[in-house]
Formats: sequence, structure tokens, C-alpha cells
Amino acid sequence: MDTPMPHAEIKYSSDIDLDIPAILAEIEQVILSHDDGAGDCKGRGYPTDAYHHTHVAVKVFVLVKPHRDANFSNTLLAALRAAITARISAPCAFSLELAYTGPFYITGQHQP
Repeated sequence: MDTPMPHAEIKYSSDIDLDIPAILAEIEQVILSHDDGAGDCKGRGYPTDAYHHTHVAVKVFVLVKPHRDANFSNTLLAALRAAITARISAPCAFSLELAYTGPFYITGQHQP
């Protein structure tokens, strides 16, 4: 049986010092505080040396569920923004997207 797992991607310019594991843990805690059945949140950080203006772009993916309506989404988005930006100590452009995966998406554990 597949386990629902949100995931997060953080893309950022390498001139900014970020504690990516701490931000990813914070994202997971925020999601679980709004939806305790969400499961663990996988995540990755992608620093880049090729950029134009210091920027942090975060995308959080979750599965479509009946209770994840517009109110839930806006509340979660605001909480994620507050938690993530609290961990960014330098000025930068910031973007955050909460994305819902479509019907042709599978997730789960791979056991070779």
C-alpha cells in the first residue's frame, strides 16, 4: 500500500547561507500540525552558482484530499511562509508554492 508523503524542493542561490535540513524539518512539522495524517515529508535542497539576484524558491507538493480545500491550502501556505522565512536571515527574493499532485501520480517506498 502506498504511503502518502508530501515532498519539498528548495532551490536557492549559493550566496545565501541556509540550513536546508532545518528548513525541511520545519516544513514537515508545519504540514503535520495542519494535517496529522500527511506522513513524512521528503525534501531536497538545490543550491546553484548560476543565478541572477539572490533568491529562495520553495515548492511543497501534497496529494489531493477532500479536506484540503482552499481554506486549508491558504492557511497551510501562510504557516509555511512564516516558518520558512523565519529561517532565512539574509535579504533575498522569496517564492513559495503549494502544489497538489494530479491523479496520475504514485508515491510509496521502494524495497529492492
